Amino acid sequence: MYKNLINGEWVEGARTTRNVNPSDTRDLVGEYAQADAAQAREAIAVAQTAFSGWSLSTPQQRFDVLDAVGSEILARRTELGDLLAREEGKTLPEAIGEVARAGNIFKFFAGEALRPGGELMPSVRPGVGVEITREPVGVVGIITPWNFPIAIPAWKIAPALAYGNSVVFKPADLVPGSAWALAEILSRSGLPKGVFNLVMGPGSQVGQTLVDSPLVRAVSFTGSVGTGRRIINSCAARQAKVQAEMGGKNPLVVLDDADLDVAVNAAVQSAYFSTGQRCTASSRIIVTEGVHDAFVEKVLAKLRTLKVDHALKAGTDIGPVVDEKQLAQNLRYVALAQTEGGKLAFGGEVVERDTQGFFQMPALITETTNAMTISREEVFGPVANVIRVRDYEEALATANDTEFGLSSGICTRSLKHATHFKLAAQAGMVMVNLPTAGVDYHVPFGGSKGSSYGPREQGSYAKEFYTTVKTAYTAAG
Repeated sequence: MYKNLINGEWVEGARTTRNVNPSDTRDLVGEYAQADAAQAREAIAVAQTAFSGWSLSTPQQRFDVLDAVGSEILARRTELGDLLAREEGKTLPEAIGEVARAGNIFKFFAGEALRPGGELMPSVRPGVGVEITREPVGVVGIITPWNFPIAIPAWKIAPALAYGNSVVFKPADLVPGSAWALAEILSRSGLPKGVFNLVMGPGSQVGQTLVDSPLVRAVSFTGSVGTGRRIINSCAARQAKVQAEMGGKNPLVVLDDADLDVAVNAAVQSAYFSTGQRCTASSRIIVTEGVHDAFVEKVLAKLRTLKVDHALKAGTDIGPVVDEKQLAQNLRYVALAQTEGGKLAFGGEVVERDTQGFFQMPALITETTNAMTISREEVFGPVANVIRVRDYEEALATANDTEFGLSSGICTRSLKHATHFKLAAQAGMVMVNLPTAGVDYHVPFGGSKGSSYGPREQGSYAKEFYTTVKTAYTAAG
């Protein structure tokens, strides 16, 4: 039984939960402790105590810790990737890639710890100097989703520690295994007791305690729109910093002049790999009428070659849906799209394999409009719909006609259209002749409109959330 980490000690929870493999529900990954609100408050209190010392640690101390964590993650990428694939359902190559990304994130922020920055400038008043520095904010509550169970925790925890904050980390209930493995590595990294704490448990108790505690000065959340908005409102009410990533309904535009092989690869990679369980997935594919039919035929041909099976099986392209609840949601959206007039051109059905898992064929729905539910709401599964448009102008308008704004893509050979799209797309990230899913760890991540709130994540821009700016004046003599 895997325990919570509070003040450097492994402690039992109020109850336990079973972590089950979605590729084979008979495979128990492990039993994990579930903290309650009282344990969450204890973790917050010790993090507050530990903050005073860690906030004054040297850049070298922070570098050494984060670099050691990154090195161990990279050295164990195959082992940790196997665990991730078992509990979340990514194919093994995808899972190993995610683990490697987590390791690289820790190493990047190890370097950032050595580059805190600052400014020294003269005042407008004679004999006065001005010093501008960055300081850590305090205890940071980190709440992460199930779809990237080690990469997303890494890109929140690493900068929080790099800039001198203490952390209380609540992972998603569905995927405690990767979170526990990361916490175990951090527990041996040289961090003082209480600087990093793991409290696995339900959002209604652990998550809500983090959001409501006056000792938690910043909350970084990735998850659903509804939960994100509640967290934003709660943190704003007590003037705590908040950062929320809440999904997307990302468009991929394919113009008449596109290289269709490039476009098909971008669409299929974005929409279906990682079982479509990515906030950056291309779930709306917007295609101009001159290439619409040819594009759809090429996508169908590609989908017929993809293998849906156990995440750890060699040759598997698409693993299982994460659990039974998510599978049922996917099926409801596929059925609703057909009820509203869409045509199920491929897949969408549940399939049986050698093991008992949540396997679904990738679904392609054609003859849809941007007004249909399938075009408005995030499915979060291997489901994509195609929207036919006249030209670039209609494609752009359709792409922007959404409450979300995380990632937006275009496939074209036109420099004119690519340049204009990068400027006009209402999204935080824009891709040209690339999948909308797949971003680098050293550059900012985040969206606009209903997708994101607060400063960007990742890269050097992470300091905007995890630090606060202080201005000091000194008179000569």
